[in-house]
Amino acid sequence: MEVRNAIECQTLLIEEGALALDIREAYEYQYCNCGFQHIPMADLPMRLKEFDRHKKVILMCKSGKRAEAAGNLLETEMGFSHIIVLENGILGWKELIDPTLTIE
Repeated sequence: MEVRNAIECQTLLIEEGALALDIREAYEYQYCNCGFQHIPMADLPMRLKEFDRHKKVILMCKSGKRAEAAGNLLETEMGFSHIIVLENGILGWKELIDPTLTIE
């Protein structure tokens, strides 16, 4: 598992077509999001068969802690080979990419 900042993650999205997952709760996502596919952390195990386990997957939460926990699960228990955690979560995205985001 890697931790990368928002600029590096944005580059992976554009240049390599990485899968970007926002694992925050529904109310967090509805309040503010940056366009990542929304799958709450609790739903990840049930939805993993939808995704290629060998594709780069970027995980985002609010600050990065939940994404690190989910990343460990995806790599150690579910066989995903390239997990990237967005450093500082959506807070990091706001800081480096989109300062117009309103985060509670």
